[in-house]
Amino acid sequence: MNGKHRILVIAHGHPDFHLGGGEIAAYNLFKAYREDPQVERAFFLARHDRGRGPTGAISLRRDDEYLWEQTVYDWFRMKAANIDCLHYGFAEFIEQLRPSVVHVHHYMHLGLEYLRIIKQVDPTIRVLMTLHEYGAICMNNGQMVKAGGTRLCSRESLDDCMRCFPEYSAEEFWLRKHRYRAYFDLVDKFVSPSEFLRQRYIAWGIVPERIVTIENGQERAKPRPPRLIADGEGRNRFGFFGQINPFKGIDVLLQALAMMSKSERRRLTLEMHGTNLEYQAPEFRERILELRAPLEKDGVLQWIGPYEPFQLADRMANVDWVLVPSVWWENSPMVIQEALSLGRPVVVSDIGGMAEKIVNGVNGVHVPVGNARAWADTLLRLCGETSSWEQLRAGILPSLSHADCARLHMQLLTEQDEYSGQMQKPIMKRA
Repeated sequence: MNGKHRILVIAHGHPDFHLGGGEIAAYNLFKAYREDPQVERAFFLARHDRGRGPTGAISLRRDDEYLWEQTVYDWFRMKAANIDCLHYGFAEFIEQLRPSVVHVHHYMHLGLEYLRIIKQVDPTIRVLMTLHEYGAICMNNGQMVKAGGTRLCSRESLDDCMRCFPEYSAEEFWLRKHRYRAYFDLVDKFVSPSEFLRQRYIAWGIVPERIVTIENGQERAKPRPPRLIADGEGRNRFGFFGQINPFKGIDVLLQALAMMSKSERRRLTLEMHGTNLEYQAPEFRERILELRAPLEKDGVLQWIGPYEPFQLADRMANVDWVLVPSVWWENSPMVIQEALSLGRPVVVSDIGGMAEKIVNGVNGVHVPVGNARAWADTLLRLCGETSSWEQLRAGILPSLSHADCARLHMQLLTEQDEYSGQMQKPIMKRA
């Protein structure tokens, strides 16, 4: 060993197949590690479903990039479907790569058990974990939203959890939490992309000194010039970019447009650049289609559809404002950083990581979460102005680059922290 690190990044999906924010953030950090002078070599392992079940096979995707056929069979306890492959294929994989650091970005679709295997193979391996959502805290897809609706949940509570999932007892929820905490004891340091999420995990039980906030890195891009507008025209073109599901607030936006008068709607245009509506529950799809049809007929809504990452900059350049109306505690939506790096102010719901990343009146605007009337009033106010848009655009600061993000993570690896002694605890023998 020459003093440089060998780093393995593990994610729950490869951006070649899954374009979620966590997957993209993990992959970009892997590429930044490869360029860091303190890194001898970096590797990327991503879970991928080839449709033949959790065979446990690990195969080469391209140089230093691998795909792992694994999944979870017990989502309540986050248990891996193929335990045998952990003791053989995955353990051998770690032995062959000889990482000094494993930076894990998820346990969704992977299970928790692989954390133990890493330490069993070599207890000196440093394990970093980036927490992209609230999965350990909340059984409801890690979103801290009450089951069956969009009512927010502010804390973990056995009684509250039982009300959301009455099929599980208080004892089972207690055991679930302590299963997570036992595996989390194998992690040397946690990283949170937002201070909001960090505080939620501290309240849940992670010692403050063991979790730090590092924003996800962003490609350094030259801000796009303002969209050309006619004399007397306001900054009246809004855009939504991302996943379409019940928690992204799409229905709130469409309700906001629907409650405007026809003359008001003529003053603005909303572009929808989104995907995965077809995979949502039938009642949600029907609701969106019902709201969407008359708005498209009026011309206020342009449903443009999915996009590839390389198309994003050009699409964002065609709008004045980027909208993030999510109705859950978003951690660190990548679309916010993408919009800011391209010079587009962002209008967000006033909660969670959204309210943290966007400073109201500085680089964007806050709107009360889930309030369609407030969204309607805000869009109408903003579409008639140019001076406030220019002021907010001027308030945008450069995003953290991928290289800077990697350097901040490298600093963690050189810290000697008292809590890393927890790794000397006896390692659990059973998965």
